[in-house]
Amino acid sequence: MAVKLSKGEKISLQKQNGVQLTSFCVGCNWGAIPRETSSFFGLIKRQKMENVDLDLSCIMVNQAGAMVDHIYSPLYRGSFLARYSMPLGKLDSNDRAMHHSGDDLEGDKDGDDGLDNEIITVDLTCVSPAITQIFFFLNNCGKEDFSQIPYASIRMYEGTPQKVKTLFAEYNVPAMPQYAGMTALVMGKLFREESGWQFAALGDAYPDDNICVTILRILRDYAK
Repeated sequence: MAVKLSKGEKISLQKQNGVQLTSFCVGCNWGAIPRETSSFFGLIKRQKMENVDLDLSCIMVNQAGAMVDHIYSPLYRGSFLARYSMPLGKLDSNDRAMHHSGDDLEGDKDGDDGLDNEIITVDLTCVSPAITQIFFFLNNCGKEDFSQIPYASIRMYEGTPQKVKTLFAEYNVPAMPQYAGMTALVMGKLFREESGWQFAALGDAYPDDNICVTILRILRDYAK
């Protein structure tokens, strides 16, 4: 049975059979926003689904709290990233331990299809020894905030981006008033312990203007 994570909760990556979970997917699922529109002088009401462009990203940090690698969308302009001294986006980590499925610009338009919109596959056996923490976070590239998005969740599971084999843990982000004005979410982190890797659900939302602000926030407030 999957662990339903709550904010601030930490879990071991040990499975029920005692084996350490090392190869898995971290996926994010979210819905497009239904908007009611009218035509013919307001007499006919129709529903239109508005795209929601969330970006699932991660940064990898060493013992000193410095970013040593990253995965985020290659669609971010180099000139924009350069203003914050950030490297270009890419879909694979340098050690090839992690791979991003690519940018989803819309969200689910026909309701929750049970599949994740963006997925990062992880193989902890290949992660560079220099990396001690891996942070996963979301940024909203549109004008809406998290209180307007019907649903958003992050989950860890064994399987492939196309099929969930065994769901290990899940953290849901409800569309609630306290998320009003919030456009970035530091969702969770993997971190090394002497006993092996563990996962912590952070669930902290912020009104960050862009992904670079969120990365700098993580490095300043979480990575040390």
